[in-house]
Amino acid sequence: MASVSPGADKGDYPWWLVALALIALTLAGVIVANDLYSQVFGVVLKGLWVTIFVTLVAFLLATLLGLGIALMALSESKVLRQIARFYTEVIRGVPVLVLLFYIAFVGAPALVAVINFILSPFVSAGLMEPMLVRDLSLMWRAIIALMIGYSAFIAEVFRAGIQSVDKGQIEAAKALGLSRVQRFRLVVFPQAIRVILPPLGNDFVAMVKDSSLVSVLGVADITQMGKVYASGSFRFFETYSIVAYVYLVLTIGLSLALRGLERRLRRGLHP
Repeated sequence: MASVSPGADKGDYPWWLVALALIALTLAGVIVANDLYSQVFGVVLKGLWVTIFVTLVAFLLATLLGLGIALMALSESKVLRQIARFYTEVIRGVPVLVLLFYIAFVGAPALVAVINFILSPFVSAGLMEPMLVRDLSLMWRAIIALMIGYSAFIAEVFRAGIQSVDKGQIEAAKALGLSRVQRFRLVVFPQAIRVILPPLGNDFVAMVKDSSLVSVLGVADITQMGKVYASGSFRFFETYSIVAYVYLVLTIGLSLALRGLERRLRRGLHP
């Protein structure tokens, strides 16, 4: 039996990337040369900025919320730890699509009711009008749902990354008289980010794909624009081929960029 060294595949030429690049260039040529594909591409591309906006805003908010949940999970308070655990287990157990419907049609009216209750003195004084459910757009309901859904997974990423830091360094920082905030900012987080960034990048790429779920609420993203065009023209093959092509360009491009960033971090860690 032939033996294969553990690092034999490290020098493999990325033929898979060459194949993908050739396919992408071929499809780009078809889009340019064919009027039908060019028209479909123009329609689908109208939803690109909505997809980018929803993904960036939802991921930023999910990262901030996930960091807060992770810090609660690592808190010295038993109550905070139990709340964080309850949150992550419940949210991770609910499919994103179900969460999307729940936030859009149950959570949003409840949120509006809470806001109106808080602002009731101003409403009674005639200083402002009560908020209506329709004032909270479907796009923002979708952003809130994605934020909540991904924050539980991101919280676990942050928790694992923070716990990977050597406790001896934290004790040394305590001995130097650094406060809890200073220890986190100057000692823990700079080391943890090298562990956190790769899975965090994977979650970002996953959110780009899961952002297509917002189309079920009628949000005019890439998938929704393709759905509308296909239902009116019955060009399902051409339309969804273009939709898949756009998502592949986005996700593979992001994956390659994140891999490059990860390699740079590794070189910085092990010069």
